[in-house]
Amino acid sequence: SGLAALCLRGRALLPIVQGGMGVGVSAHKLAGSVAALGGVGTISSVDLRRHHPDLMERTQGLASRVGQDADTKAKIDAANLEAIGREIRAARELSQGRGLIAINVMRAVAEYAASVKKALEAGIDAVVVGAGLPLDLPEIAKNHPQTALIPILSDARGVQLLVRKWEKKGRLPDAIVIEHPRLAGGHLGAAKVSDLQDTRFEFDQVIPAVLEFFKTAGIEGKIPLIAAGGIGSRQDLLRLQALGASAVQIGTAFAVTEECDADPVFNRVLAEARPEDVVEFVSVAGLPARAV
Repeated sequence: SGLAALCLRGRALLPIVQGGMGVGVSAHKLAGSVAALGGVGTISSVDLRRHHPDLMERTQGLASRVGQDADTKAKIDAANLEAIGREIRAARELSQGRGLIAINVMRAVAEYAASVKKALEAGIDAVVVGAGLPLDLPEIAKNHPQTALIPILSDARGVQLLVRKWEKKGRLPDAIVIEHPRLAGGHLGAAKVSDLQDTRFEFDQVIPAVLEFFKTAGIEGKIPLIAAGGIGSRQDLLRLQALGASAVQIGTAFAVTEECDADPVFNRVLAEARPEDVVEFVSVAGLPARAV
């Protein structure tokens, strides 16, 4: 195919990482299916209880009372943690030992550490963390040295900061996702809308800069880079591998598949969307425009 494999934790993988999409878009069915084909399938940790009727019944009506008392939030958190374990087990059954199963956890959420710990206990292959600098991830995962730790960053400066901090803790990232703030969905590395046009986020700028940092730091070839944002073809993957990336992360293309865990109506709306539909879709989904 002309593609180079992604080497991660001693495994040669298809150089495609399925992005973690919540709430409910990527769970065990999508992650397990991608892993079964030899790639990295990713479960989004956000509100996974929604895939489990018994957990929803257990927490029925509690969401409207979150913030009123600690016990209410604790019950919802416990249900979501239980769902994480179930989803990891189900994804592993689907994958049949092929590929890798990852979980995406947002650093910015209050349940970050608990979600990571639960996933580690459940035997997750990789933990991917964005929405903030996961400087404490090595400590949280210290008893699970075989689990791949993969932070999401957007520029060379952020990569250098995190790698230096992690080195002091005796751990290097097993890979780093380089997510383009303008092209990727999710929680990104640009502080202001105007920063989206900053050239420091362009792949042809940030990937060579990060690779040069690795070289000067004496860690060349040790940390694969995974490019994320605006990638939708084999040609894109080949171009980014030629630039120095080891793999790509793709979200939208997987969100419209039959294997996606989202409701089929969501899949259809997304697959058939036109630019003029975006405002209407945002309204129906109840999302702020900035999220889209």
